[in-house]
Amino acid sequence: MTDEEIVGLYWARSEDAVTQTQKKYEHYLTKISYNILSDFEDCRECVNDTYLAAWNSMPEHRPSILSAYLGKLIRQISIDVFRKKHSLKRHASEYALSL
Repeated sequence: MTDEEIVGLYWARSEDAVTQTQKKYEHYLTKISYNILSDFEDCRECVNDTYLAAWNSMPEHRPSILSAYLGKLIRQISIDVFRKKHSLKRHASEYALSL
């Protein structure tokens, strides 16, 4: 299925859009997220969050290159998860130093 057809499914609000996106881009999205997080479970969560973000944002935006659009979403989501995980560690060490 082509990118234009997948975007058309999103615009038609067909649930098949997520299935087709998963078939075509799951490995691509997983690789991007894993390179940022180095944790497969967090990576899978980010990929699922990317499908949801694409579903919610697609009516406003009609991307011409779907892979680039999904890549941008997965990077943003993965970086947010990375920052959240590492900020918690930083706070724990500051607490230990204050004692």
